Amino acid sequence: MNWSLPSATLDLSPHAPGLIMGILNVTPDSFSDGGAHVGIDAALAHAREMLTAGAGIIDVGGESTRPGAAEVETNEEIARTAPVVAALRAELPSSTLLSIDTRKAAVAEAALAAGADIVNDVSGLTHDPRMLEVCAQSNAGIVIMHMQGSPESMQDAPRYDDVVAEVRAFFQQQLKTCEAAGITADRIVFDPGIGFGKAHEHNLRLLAHLDTLAPANRPILLGVSRKSVIARILGDTDLSKRLWPTVALTSHARRQNVLIHRVHDVQENHHALRMTEAILSAR
Repeated sequence: MNWSLPSATLDLSPHAPGLIMGILNVTPDSFSDGGAHVGIDAALAHAREMLTAGAGIIDVGGESTRPGAAEVETNEEIARTAPVVAALRAELPSSTLLSIDTRKAAVAEAALAAGADIVNDVSGLTHDPRMLEVCAQSNAGIVIMHMQGSPESMQDAPRYDDVVAEVRAFFQQQLKTCEAAGITADRIVFDPGIGFGKAHEHNLRLLAHLDTLAPANRPILLGVSRKSVIARILGDTDLSKRLWPTVALTSHARRQNVLIHRVHDVQENHHALRMTEAILSAR
């Protein structure tokens, strides 16, 4: 259960401390914090805050993938993200792990050259034909997420016969594809893609079976922070009311051996991880 990255090998076995991946959106239109961290100074300030609050990874994204979002032109996405990654690498402690959240090979390539350690692809390496090659030629960690459709249309009418089995089968196929391209399994973690081409019942089924999804005993990353599945259950679309349900999901997922949690609110979720782990270790 190790995750091999360019500058570190992370222990992601069930008894290891979980990791918080702090979300750093440098977009004007992300669903929760669009425009809040645009510009290098604002991005650096927020990254420092997240590290102080307990983040182990900073995930930089330059394209909103909320339902209905239009695709950002490649050069624009590079202009948004590569300078921020370079500034983070230059300014933050060398132990800071940096991730690029993109489905485009050229964006990943530019971010890796700027110092990123991880490629986090919401399409699971399926959107851009060159992404597999770019990842294979690097030694970066890779997050393979499941998404049915594309952000523009993924929530129109998602359908599955068995969402748990189909997500698991996608992960198994992508692991085989990566290994055939020379990407070893120890570089890969998997994300079930809550809210990405899933109806409400699909999200809940996946959340109930997180510990059954990953092939080859690989780690799971969960990104459910502030998502609409919470609003559906609460019957309230107020974003400010999604913090504590996200914290509850972090604790629930940690009990299913989810070791990486991608969140907006770092400190609260970091505390939930440590409390849950203290209870698990006392068994």
